Amino acid sequence: MSDIAVLLVDDQELFRAGVARILNAQDGITVVGEAADGTEAVAAVDALAPDVVLMDIRMPGMDGVEATRQIFAPARVASRDKPVRVVVLTTFNLDDRAATAIRHGASGFLLKDATPRMLAEAIATVHAGNAVLGPRDLTTLLDGEFRAKAAVPAAYGTLTDKEREVLGLVARGLSNAEIGATVYASESTVKTHVGGILRKLALRDRVQIVVFAHEHGLV
Repeated sequence: MSDIAVLLVDDQELFRAGVARILNAQDGITVVGEAADGTEAVAAVDALAPDVVLMDIRMPGMDGVEATRQIFAPARVASRDKPVRVVVLTTFNLDDRAATAIRHGASGFLLKDATPRMLAEAIATVHAGNAVLGPRDLTTLLDGEFRAKAAVPAAYGTLTDKEREVLGLVARGLSNAEIGATVYASESTVKTHVGGILRKLALRDRVQIVVFAHEHGLV
């Protein structure tokens, strides 16, 4: 199995150098490139096709929020042979800009004072398609992000009653085991329902289910 290819994005060269050294010392992770701002980040993602991007949120010029939005623009996503995941780096917890980046497609956020082990685990976690913050934390972040609710798309009508119930529970931050106990189903059955939700709504992962539910007032 090949190493997870990581792109580092931060306007501080010293910070990038330190993180690169830490990550390259981890088994299964290789830093394939660096970028000093959002514009360079978008170009580097197109050129290098990393698996995971560690994205600083606050940079001069194009910041991490706009870079994340451009990375997940539909045309760019459709042109890729494999998915890319973005982890936002921030200096304080529950950053409103991090919430916006998650809305645009990031898989969560990580504090800049995270330990090397936490950093490596976060990279592996998002590479597997999961979030790097608890769903309840994600719900807290998004509570104020979607004050004006968008109309529910027609695709929502294709969900079964059980899938709608599971979607609501995912959006509340419950794990598969907790959802199974609530709806009296096995974890494997819950996973099947989650897979159906992702497929029918054209969503990438559980993080995007939470975002979808908040955006359309389904929580």
